[in-house]
Amino acid sequence: MTLARHRALIVDDEPDIRELLELTLGRMNIDTEAAATLAEAQAALERGRFDLCLTDMRLPDGSGIELVERIQRSHPELPVAVITAYGSMESAVQALKAGAFDFVSKPVDLGVLRNLVQSALRLRETEYPGRDRRSRLQLLGDSPAMREIRATIVKLARSQAPVYISGESGTGKELVARLIHEKGPRADRPFVAVNCGAIPADLMESELFGHRRGSFTGAVADKEGLFQAANGGTLFLDEVADLPLHMQVKLLRAIQERAVRPVGAQKEVAVDVRILSATHKDLAALVREGTFRQDLYYRINVIELRVPPLRERREDIPLLARHILERIARNTGMRMPALADDALQALQDYPFPGNVRELENILERACTLAEGEVIRAEDLRLPPPAPLEEGAPAGGLEPGTVPLEEYLERIERDAILKALERTRYNKTAAARLLGITFRALRYRLKKLGLE
Repeated sequence: MTLARHRALIVDDEPDIRELLELTLGRMNIDTEAAATLAEAQAALERGRFDLCLTDMRLPDGSGIELVERIQRSHPELPVAVITAYGSMESAVQALKAGAFDFVSKPVDLGVLRNLVQSALRLRETEYPGRDRRSRLQLLGDSPAMREIRATIVKLARSQAPVYISGESGTGKELVARLIHEKGPRADRPFVAVNCGAIPADLMESELFGHRRGSFTGAVADKEGLFQAANGGTLFLDEVADLPLHMQVKLLRAIQERAVRPVGAQKEVAVDVRILSATHKDLAALVREGTFRQDLYYRINVIELRVPPLRERREDIPLLARHILERIARNTGMRMPALADDALQALQDYPFPGNVRELENILERACTLAEGEVIRAEDLRLPPPAPLEEGAPAGGLEPGTVPLEEYLERIERDAILKALERTRYNKTAAARLLGITFRALRYRLKKLGLE
């Protein structure tokens, strides 16, 4: 049985460009059909099935954007890539927002073109009937906001456009990024996440782009950077607002040129990565203040996806709480506790400045402190409400940052230490006093660093 060859539609009114694209794709064993106008492209789409469409931005009877929008309406499964004039980033961004899969600039870099084509064909392969694309990751919640986010993730996964994921700390921005990766054509390639705020400034360039042996003190061997580690896949830049200005310039170049220069290297190294980024800070405000480059902001923020705080989707709290309790019980070997009505009501009334991460901490602590197998409101140890002025910090920092988690952990730590003291550090007796299993106590001791 002979497998059907892939087919691509090439739309460009310049014969030389059409010939170059047809020749390049032909060498990749892809059949091509050419069209010089929007009308010819529409007729070709009505006649046959294609696996990929490459279109110029400027056509005699319209624009590539119009073709992208038409294909989105009538053939949403068909990946479309646009060919833009050199340096015309605004047109590229407009095409990506209209639904284009990706773009390539003139003069066409054949290496970039081949990577683009391969990614587009992988996208089609992931959509064949019978292929299991279910992810082990879950974005829980049945609120309208979460249903909309899940639908948006599916759309974003089909594109190669940079996505900026905004939202408060603890809302699950990295989970959203991983889902975008797993549901797209790069799912079998690396997903590399980096916290930009956790890398020392003097090591950041080496971490992102790599270095050559002898380029600085301590560089005893060549080292690949995170861009190279993510080659073919996705690079997730978490807390991108923490990048110093000099690194913002280098990042912008790497994204635009699709290449990086390792520290100490003479030449750039081509990389094929999709960029996803996130921060809990207001990037637009940082641009106005001059601490974040406007050109980089527009480059990474082609599409923004906002992850809502937990207080805006309170109807999801019962489902989230049940899922978290099931996981705690599975990890500790304890029987899953039930949430009393007053505890569930207390959770739904609480503003959750730390969002889902705080809900996890509260329930983990409650599992340790609750007597028996029912968690009541008093077992939650919820902090008293502390009204704040608009934008005012809590405890010296923004709501949802470290001090709140440390406060919650302190309560749990104190309860465990008191139980250990009362039982003269007999862990079995301390677990019984706390109303939890010995395995659950060991889990909590390890997590809190008390072993």
